[in-house]
Amino acid sequence: MTDTARYAYAVARHLDAAAVDGVPGVHGADLSVVRHCGLDAVLSDVPLPEFDEQGLKQNLEDFTWLEAVARAHDDVVWAVASSAPTAPLRLATIFLDDDAVRRRLEELQGQLTEVLDRVEGRAEWSVKVIAPPRGGASESPAPTSGAEFLRRRKAEAEEREQHLEDGTRAAEEVHQELVALTVASRLLPPQDPQLTGHRGTMVLNGAYLVPHDAGMAFADRVRDLGARHTGLSVEVAGPWPPYSFAVLEEM
Repeated sequence: MTDTARYAYAVARHLDAAAVDGVPGVHGADLSVVRHCGLDAVLSDVPLPEFDEQGLKQNLEDFTWLEAVARAHDDVVWAVASSAPTAPLRLATIFLDDDAVRRRLEELQGQLTEVLDRVEGRAEWSVKVIAPPRGGASESPAPTSGAEFLRRRKAEAEEREQHLEDGTRAAEEVHQELVALTVASRLLPPQDPQLTGHRGTMVLNGAYLVPHDAGMAFADRVRDLGARHTGLSVEVAGPWPPYSFAVLEEM
């Protein structure tokens, strides 16, 4: 039994293998391409004990290990996506050998072809809308009674709720305007402020699939919408590989 496995990063179509020459894989490994059924799987060798079921169970809880693997995975996906229509694969997609990769490409040929048709000539853009925290510390005199204290607390809570409702409504307007400009869109869960560092409430975390030649116009439109909604922070980022529109859950 071999002590290595095959780590799969992405499946592309009509990939020029030179696009990944010199791009390091996980742990700096050389990349290779398995072509089958008109599809190109980008792979590298990894130590099997580190990536088998037991190894992954331990390593996926190791933040340092996880960050290093995720960065290498993402770098390879970017290199592939810059050269060909690309379906990024989930982190730590592992096969025992190239024959197993070929069998999987045959099994999923229809789904992969559909995905690559969807993303060809297009890229993912991200738009986040954040409602900032409501106001600062009150400069009103201290309440003179318990009843006044409770009234103030209730009024502050109602004000925060209204502020969030206004932000959510504005974010929906932003999303609907952008949907009209894009091929596809997805609403993603709001991100944790502890991970992103943003202050306030994320009321929109949207992913948008945009033709390459329309990317700059899309970004300009987002900035216009941000200027219209001055009480919100409207952020746009991209273009990126189409993770939100091309990852196959079952590869």
